Amino acid sequence: MCHNVYSMQVLQAGQHKFIFLELDPETIASVAKQAGFEIKIKDGARSVVAELTAPGRQSPLLLFDAADPSNLGWFSRCQFYVDGRTGAVMQTPMALANQLDRAGKPQPHSVRLTITKELPASYRLPGKQALTEQVLYQLLYNFLSALTKTGVAVCGASIVKPLAGRTET
Repeated sequence: MCHNVYSMQVLQAGQHKFIFLELDPETIASVAKQAGFEIKIKDGARSVVAELTAPGRQSPLLLFDAADPSNLGWFSRCQFYVDGRTGAVMQTPMALANQLDRAGKPQPHSVRLTITKELPASYRLPGKQALTEQVLYQLLYNFLSALTKTGVAVCGASIVKPLAGRTET
């Protein structure tokens, strides 16, 4: 059973209701380009996976270790936090992973971002804002801008490796 709410769908499976975001890969690519990234997209049934690269960038993407005291200045400006154990971008439907080179080291100008399309119907962003496709595209732009301008903090023991600041622990 589906109900259209704006352009997103609400799916009901028994007693469970889900929001299903109808994400447009071309719009995601456009948002990424506006934020200064090249992108490769894989559109799946339940998620969109975007491989993002900031070409021509001299310094690494601003993904840093929140626990390092030398990164305190970055941390105070942060809008986005990544759970280092899972890659979840906290309070968003996104997850982040490093892109690795042939030697298995994180590439300083590239990340992989997974955007979940199916969420519980009760899902809300901070400030109780409902999630729609338009809201997600704005959130994506803000997140990608943070990676290049203001910084994103990695919190906790990490499968996601920081790329900026002091990265050796």
